[in-house]
Amino acid sequence: MTKLDTATRPQSRIASTDDGEWWRDAVVYQVYVRSFSDANGDGIGDLGGVRRRLPYLRELGVDALWFNPWYPSPQADSGYDISDYRSIDPAFGTLDEAEQLIAEARALGIRTIVDIVPNHVSSEHPWFRSALLAGPGSPERSRFWFRPGKDGGPPNSWQSIFGGSAWTKVEDGEWYLHLFAPEQPDLNWTHPDVMREHEDVLRFWFDRGAAGVRIDSAALLVKDPLLPDVDQSNGHPFEDRDELHDIYRRWREIADGYDERRVLVGEVWLPDATRLAHYIRPDELHTVFNFDFLMRPWLPDQLRASIESSLALHESVGAPATWVLSNHDVTRPTTRYGREDTSFSFESKREGTPTDLVRGMHRARAAALLAMALPGSLYVYQGEELGLPEVEDIPFERRQDPMWHRSGGVDPGRDGCRIPLPWSGDSPPYGFSPDGSGTWLDQPEGWGQLTVEAQSGDPGSMLNLYREGLRLRQELRGELKWISEAGTVLAFARGDGFACFVNFGPEAIPLPPGDVLIASRDLQGGAIPEDTTVWVRHAGQSE
Repeated sequence: MTKLDTATRPQSRIASTDDGEWWRDAVVYQVYVRSFSDANGDGIGDLGGVRRRLPYLRELGVDALWFNPWYPSPQADSGYDISDYRSIDPAFGTLDEAEQLIAEARALGIRTIVDIVPNHVSSEHPWFRSALLAGPGSPERSRFWFRPGKDGGPPNSWQSIFGGSAWTKVEDGEWYLHLFAPEQPDLNWTHPDVMREHEDVLRFWFDRGAAGVRIDSAALLVKDPLLPDVDQSNGHPFEDRDELHDIYRRWREIADGYDERRVLVGEVWLPDATRLAHYIRPDELHTVFNFDFLMRPWLPDQLRASIESSLALHESVGAPATWVLSNHDVTRPTTRYGREDTSFSFESKREGTPTDLVRGMHRARAAALLAMALPGSLYVYQGEELGLPEVEDIPFERRQDPMWHRSGGVDPGRDGCRIPLPWSGDSPPYGFSPDGSGTWLDQPEGWGQLTVEAQSGDPGSMLNLYREGLRLRQELRGELKWISEAGTVLAFARGDGFACFVNFGPEAIPLPPGDVLIASRDLQGGAIPEDTTVWVRHAGQSE
């Protein structure tokens, strides 16, 4: 274990912030533990690996870490099938080590956000195992959605998000609901045990120093008890139901009850902005992920529309906007932005789509500086700061994601954005694991120039772009004000004398007057080339 030198660390914004609202402009780094860093040599990332890399995260300039589920799990869905919320999966470490990690990160000015998965548990969870043994009509089954079948089939036509029916039949003839994999039975949120258990889990992690929780599938918890088919329901039968808000108001009371208020972050995929705003009213969640921004194509009018609508939506309820380019579920930006269709949707993902990785890298760099310049909080998924591409040639026998398996390989799944990080060296495991060790998902050959070690020594690397951009971002203040621009340019000011310019067009545009703070690409004789973002100080007056 490397001793962390806190005496010489840079001053942290959150360490010096005493207003309890650090999350309003925080940089949150998403740690997918299994693929971050392996300390014990078994090929699987672990908490020891994260602790060893804390100096790296401090140097990167992040304010908080969001950890994907680190709890005991059979791993039917990469840890989102949880069997025990009050422990750590042995593959990752121990509860004591998690508490040490939370404390060590905080000593460096970095807070910790843990993942909560309230919609479902693992089929190996004690509650579900008891329900199977207890039989139809038992109190144990009432914590879940067990129902008799209909006309020889499942109770209704609901489909799993992972493909296929959302119902599985058990030996005694009843069916149980799972909106995801069969190993993830949905909980019944009308049951007081379910409510009480999750409130206790929140307190368990808040008491151990967690600064907040990210709530998985936050709009899916409540179901219409009549279980109508989707096309026959008065409102959606299992998405965005009004009863959800009472749950989150209670959670907000718990979060606000601590001397240092804890933060609630919702994963809410909703196209209706008005409905989305309900989740971030002052007495509910603090923030939600901005999936609209993530899913937009690399087009100036589309991105401007998303920025404007996002800021207006959040301002209407007094919440900060969030900006997200990627996460553990979506195609990595370097690959996505190199395709003809640069938008993202789960339905349109296809492997083998022609990709120009050079263009994709230019756009990913430009998108990173654009996102950093916007007011609100920023989320960075591990490896995004290295410009890692999506890995699309994973052998069938090495695939892990149930989305791939349940679709019969039609959906490529999410393994390609979950490849273990490259830290050093010219060949796998690139410092992820001790030399000679394999990794749980194979790393490609040819990633030597993408490692942290290689990029740290390259002033023009993606990693150093992120380091410098996040450092400069700390100085940004003020609301966004658009600057008059041509159709292929996005330009806005924040505060006095700062402006951001993004050129989407094929022709270079003149560099505005002022000092260049940072640019995503080399400038062309005083001009901003295509797919380039530039930050300028003293750039003139905004609208």
